[in-house]
Parts: sequence; structure tokens; C-alpha cells
Amino acid sequence: MDGTRDPVELGVQLLARLEHAELSLPAVIDRIETISTHPQTTRAILEEAEKRGHIDREGDTVRPSGGRFLSFESEVVSREGEFECRRCGASLITGHFMRLEAGEHGPFGSSCIRKVTGRE
Repeated sequence: MDGTRDPVELGVQLLARLEHAELSLPAVIDRIETISTHPQTTRAILEEAEKRGHIDREGDTVRPSGGRFLSFESEVVSREGEFECRRCGASLITGHFMRLEAGEHGPFGSSCIRKVTGRE
């Protein structure tokens, strides 16, 4: 990340676009940790996403309520190069990046991009 993007806003937008019916809190934190591993930032992302109505939290269960999913044709782009996956740390030749209003988020490998967005 280049430091100019607000990690809370990026995290809120990521959670707003999840395709899962529901997730455990640890699974949601797994996605947030692709943006920040700082506990205060993680908490701020969860609180702001809930405040804006993007997620509903009940105990250890999180239900995304956005209903606006990422379009893999226009909002997820791939680039060739030498990358490291933000989720699993694997070396990549092709990086997949999410285009969110708060900025671009990635790179991810082909399986991690599906996991992060909820396609898998």
C-alpha cells in the first residue's frame, strides 16, 4: 500500500462488497488483515462497517448486508509482474487487484482473490 489511502475506508469498502451470506468473525478478520493487522484499525473497520449498515454482527457471526458485489470483469484487474499475495504471502506472476473507491487493493493470487471476495 502506498500510504495515501485510508485503511479504515478501504476495509469498510472491502466488507461492503463481500459475497458471503455469513462469516465467522475470524474469517472476516482474515479479510481485514489483507489491509491491516493493527488491532485498533481492525476494530475501527468493523465498527464503521456496522455503523454504515454494510455488516450485521451477532456474537461471532457477521452477515454482510451490502448486496453490491465486485464485478470480476471491471473491478478486479490482473497484472503480470513479480508480486507477493497480500493474503497468503505466495510469490505471484499474475497479481489480481480490487478496484475500490478508496483505492486499489492487492495483489492477490487467483485462489485468494476468490476467498477474499467470497467467490469461493
